[in-house]
Amino acid sequence: MDPPPRLLDELDREAILRAGQMSPEDKFFGGPRLFDQVCRVMRDGIRDECPGADEEAVERILRERLALARRLENRI
Repeated sequence: MDPPPRLLDELDREAILRAGQMSPEDKFFGGPRLFDQVCRVMRDGIRDECPGADEEAVERILRERLALARRLENRI
């Protein structure tokens, strides 16, 4: 079940207000922090999908998926 549009609008509004209250330093470092967090989540997902993969394989698969995401993003 998807959340109602009104709830999504409220969540977006709150995120925008929080972003407006961030210091310039937090805004500057926010992107890399978010990227690192997403990479950690992706690694966990890869480990779940490939339980026998060692860390080298996990990193290779992560790089492949990031490269695919970049290619797809550039097509739009």
